[in-house]
Amino acid sequence: MWILLLSVIGCLAAWVLLRRNKLPHADAPYRGGKVSVIIPARNEAHNLPYLLNSLKNQSRRPDEIIVVDDGSEDRTREVAESYGVKVVQNETLPAGWTGKTWAVWNGFLKSTGDLLIFLDADIRLSSEALNALLHARSQNGGVISAVPFHYTEKLYERLALVPNILGLFAFMSPFERRNPQQGLYGSCIVATRKDYESINGHDGIRSEVLDDLNLGAKFREAGIPVTNYLGGRDVSFRMYPEGLRSELEGFSKGAVTSTSKLSPLTVTLIAVWFVTLIAAQSAWFLWPTSWAWPAVGAYLLFTAQIFLLTRYVGRFGWLMPLLHTLSVLFFLVAFIYSAYQVVFLKKVVWKGRTIDVGGRKSS
Repeated sequence: MWILLLSVIGCLAAWVLLRRNKLPHADAPYRGGKVSVIIPARNEAHNLPYLLNSLKNQSRRPDEIIVVDDGSEDRTREVAESYGVKVVQNETLPAGWTGKTWAVWNGFLKSTGDLLIFLDADIRLSSEALNALLHARSQNGGVISAVPFHYTEKLYERLALVPNILGLFAFMSPFERRNPQQGLYGSCIVATRKDYESINGHDGIRSEVLDDLNLGAKFREAGIPVTNYLGGRDVSFRMYPEGLRSELEGFSKGAVTSTSKLSPLTVTLIAVWFVTLIAAQSAWFLWPTSWAWPAVGAYLLFTAQIFLLTRYVGRFGWLMPLLHTLSVLFFLVAFIYSAYQVVFLKKVVWKGRTIDVGGRKSS
């Protein structure tokens, strides 16, 4: 019975971690100043139409949209230009910068808005999303980010279920509110120009692989509040339509190093949830023994919780929550691969670039 008891403790840890901080509904259009949207894009020709179309359909439209073509090898620039937005071309990557930090910084330098919205190219927005984000930032002050709702289409994409749940815990944990290194979710960030300039923006974290976590820590260090929201149906994305390799690289580039930025209480409760989740997987091996039914009960308890958590995490169908063992195995592979890259290779690979996590150099 101990395995069932441990599973109950693990499931309770999850509910402690999940702060349901939803974006506020706003009836009136935001009128607080000029808004610039900055989109770093490397080989994003397939994603940009979704985002740029959604930006055209906002109830509160941005005053300018800037797409930074970060050395793309596809039609990213042509797609962006076809929508009539401002396009910045990054031809080379200077030493000491990562691709994304350089792209975002150059987009900022070309912007003129009082308010800055940084969006990854795979983001998709409801018609009320920008209005809700702007009102949320106005209400809280400081800087905000939204953890997007993850839409998946193919089976391999749904392997990201458990990693997405763990990420949600990390950003929505109530213990992060007092963490001096509290991070932001980099896919969707809103800040005032004044606050962004006060910390020297992405120039101040130019070499960091985990730009979003380090950017949040910079804001907190400057005394600027950081607030994270659930994106819900307003802010969503489809992360890895390019294939399983891209998905593995995406999760492994920060799986190990990100834990060092979290509050010890957050890390402890995440570990409790994940370790008890792994223990529940013993149901697959204990069937002929007297431990079988408690193990099955533990497995079903986590299955029910994971189904409930998908309401906040994303659309993962019914098969992956039921066979969450597959997603657990995927996360373990990604974590081990991340540790191998960080500890032994001293570098990670992302978007066709090699980033030295020891000397922080990109190529």
